[in-house]
Amino acid sequence: MSFNKVILVGNVGKDPEIRRFENNIKASFSLATSETYTPKGGDKVTQTEWHNIVAWRRLAELAENYIRKGSQVLIEGKLRYRSYDDRDGNKKYIVEVEADVIQLLGRKPDGQNQQGGQGAQNNSGSYAPPSHPSSNAGDGINEDLTTRDTADDLPF
Repeated sequence: MSFNKVILVGNVGKDPEIRRFENNIKASFSLATSETYTPKGGDKVTQTEWHNIVAWRRLAELAENYIRKGSQVLIEGKLRYRSYDDRDGNKKYIVEVEADVIQLLGRKPDGQNQQGGQGAQNNSGSYAPPSHPSSNAGDGINEDLTTRDTADDLPF
């Protein structure tokens, strides 16, 4: 059995770059995730990782219309590796997260039409609202995870 799944929650680093093809649309943007820790006897340290996100079809349209620099989003997807030769003939490698689900989190930014908790899935190219409506709409909290059914089929 093999498994390729990535779940990220972070802030968008730049407005999505949109590319339109004959029968398709692609959105690309960067996502920052941060981890804060305090080493023994030291000051608080924040480590930020940057991820390249790619969304296709309906998710690309969602990104184009609602995602802006600074937006907080949840991304579910899979790692994709690709390579190309640059102008000098050097081989370059790229790691991307191909989004299967994008869920908008947080509050509505000033002057934006973004709605917290809006989500979409890519499996059929159709829009799907989040499965659990937020009872705390407007406070930036999308879901109460303490009431979520934690039963799963993982062996650990």
